[in-house]
Amino acid sequence: MKPSINIALAGNPNAGKTTLFNRLTGARRHVGNYPGVTVEKKEGIFTHNDQDIRVTDLPGTYSLTAYSVEELVARDFIVNEQPDVVVDIVDASNLERNLYLSCQFLELGVPMVIALNMVDVAESRGIEINAGKLSQLLGVPVVPIVARSGKGLDELFDVVIETAKQEKSAQPVLLRYGFDLDQTIRKMIPLIEDNMLLTDQYPSRWIALKFLEDDEQILEKARQKNDAVTQLLLQYCETVTAHLQQTMDVYPEAVIADHRYGYIKSILHQGVVSEKFVGDRLYTSDKIDKIVTHRLLGPLIMAAILYGLYTFTFTYSTTLVDSLASIFAVLSNSIDGMLPDGPLKSMIISGAIDGVGGVLGFVPIIMFMFFGIAVLEDSGYLARVAFMMDRIFHFFGLHGSSVMPFIVSGGIAGGCAVPGVMATRTLRSPKERIATLLTVPFMNCGAKLPVLTLLIGAFFSAHQARYMFLATVAAWLVALISAKFLRMTVLRGESTPFVMELPPYRFPTIRGLVIHTWERTWQYIKKAGTVILGISILLWAMMTYPGLPKEQTVDFEQQRQEVMANSGDIQDSATTPSPGPELTQKQQAALMLINNQEAQAALKNSIAGRIGIALESVSRFAGFDWRTNIALVGGFAAKEVIVSTLGTAYSLGDVDPINSPTLKDRLASDPNWNPVVALAALAFIMFYAPCFVTIVCIAREAGSWKWAFFSMGFNTVFAFLLATAIYQIGMALGLGG
Repeated sequence: MKPSINIALAGNPNAGKTTLFNRLTGARRHVGNYPGVTVEKKEGIFTHNDQDIRVTDLPGTYSLTAYSVEELVARDFIVNEQPDVVVDIVDASNLERNLYLSCQFLELGVPMVIALNMVDVAESRGIEINAGKLSQLLGVPVVPIVARSGKGLDELFDVVIETAKQEKSAQPVLLRYGFDLDQTIRKMIPLIEDNMLLTDQYPSRWIALKFLEDDEQILEKARQKNDAVTQLLLQYCETVTAHLQQTMDVYPEAVIADHRYGYIKSILHQGVVSEKFVGDRLYTSDKIDKIVTHRLLGPLIMAAILYGLYTFTFTYSTTLVDSLASIFAVLSNSIDGMLPDGPLKSMIISGAIDGVGGVLGFVPIIMFMFFGIAVLEDSGYLARVAFMMDRIFHFFGLHGSSVMPFIVSGGIAGGCAVPGVMATRTLRSPKERIATLLTVPFMNCGAKLPVLTLLIGAFFSAHQARYMFLATVAAWLVALISAKFLRMTVLRGESTPFVMELPPYRFPTIRGLVIHTWERTWQYIKKAGTVILGISILLWAMMTYPGLPKEQTVDFEQQRQEVMANSGDIQDSATTPSPGPELTQKQQAALMLINNQEAQAALKNSIAGRIGIALESVSRFAGFDWRTNIALVGGFAAKEVIVSTLGTAYSLGDVDPINSPTLKDRLASDPNWNPVVALAALAFIMFYAPCFVTIVCIAREAGSWKWAFFSMGFNTVFAFLLATAIYQIGMALGLGG
């Protein structure tokens, strides 16, 4: 077996890296994070001509100067892991801009093959590229490909394997940056080489360039290695910077960028690019954008598309949701018939099956939603959504790219905060990223929908659509206002400019859609399902133990025996009598009342009941009684369990086994509930602490449990104050009747 070749896929965002990676690796890949950072790391393996090739998909980046986490990760991987070949994916239809990154690879001296992707798009725009001439001028292989269709991939990896086997190492390319900078670089190189300042990792000239570009990572490494030499090099940089400011009013970074683009243009003008058509011609994408990003029509089209996405999701996932519910019902009934009554049976059915079933019941919805989002993403439309929302988000201290985490988290209703928090990885500013991941849990995720539906249906049934719409609007307003508050206080700082490339519209590939959908759905199952199983069992135990004291159990048993004695059918006191046909309706009602009183007493005496009663001294200001508190405490673990916990806590006093009222009817008729309490509960449930899985995800994505605990505290305090205000004002106005 030939030893495997390690390659890295690099390139600008939207250049086609992920498309190529998916086509090469398919299911033979795994996704994780780079060590110490939250940027996604994708690795896979494939075989070409009996040669195993391990491939890493690096984050999309425009540069190798560490201005962002993505740039830092891409550069560190190439320097530290030293892949055999870097495959630089270049968008042929935007050649000049994409070759800027290629220039930096040349200066770094890494073995590189340029994959000239989307040549079909370039040809449709009248652009012809002489790949052979470009290869000759750059000194590296250039292979035209179309990653979506697979065209040219065999030729590309023939060249990659050949390049990887070359014994001669690549030499850094020396670009010129004008008299002032070149003179300074010539002074810096001997100082760097004589003191071996980071030369074991980087070329000396490249290190000098990073000093001139004020690269924070390189400067920090240099200070740790030799602070005295670093300070001397910085003096050289300060001198030339002052000179450039006085003479040209520019910084070295701008001069370096200008000369790199000048080098690129000089190459392209040597017969590399020719255009069949000239003039101000609008391409298809530009024509579409004149409509879909229009100041007035754009938001309406966006709303229609997003509404269509959720209509598609909830319409076509219904059958699968019902099928899953049936499967779990059959499983529950099977266990019910197989096991005798007792704690084990109760734990398996109520704790495990119902708990996991409640989470997995959302999997079809999540799957269809991610499929729809993948269509919008792969087609290029989501970039337009971020572009249109930037002005609004910028006012509230967020970034235009924050809109997608909000949508994924349930911006229209549905979704899940876990992938929403994970979606903040695309944000470059740490403070804007933290502000976004702290506020996306305010959206109405799929777990909140059953609770909203329950309370709105119980108390506002005549205006359900209106209240659901208002709940959605309220979620957006609260999230944006909270973000503004955070950006003005604990996350104070300047907003970063929203600069993004609008990729051309493309037809998504079925393969890409399937991979994206499955990858995200599996993450939801893996991260949510396993945790919810433990939470459900824990909640079951908290609502079951320690149980009633023996004397109370005996007392309830005696009450049942008295009812049965009146019927002349006294049963063994060791068993709980159940209503039978020999009992009158009045006796059945009496037994049911005793059973429910015992259940209420047991619930009050359980750990969860004691917590609910203890919280009543505070929760009464928002109108919540001890039974509601139990459900809300359960909601800290997972919002899915609020409805089931309410059902358990409020299934008391049911005296008619045939015409048992629904939970909605019980709440509507309960004296502790009224429309004002319902509104307060809606507000609290919508905005209090995220579920446990989201909390863990926030800690992981933020890199600190500090922000996870802050989210729990900030959200809960805000939600309780809002609920209290609603309850107190509503009751004062006499709206509780």
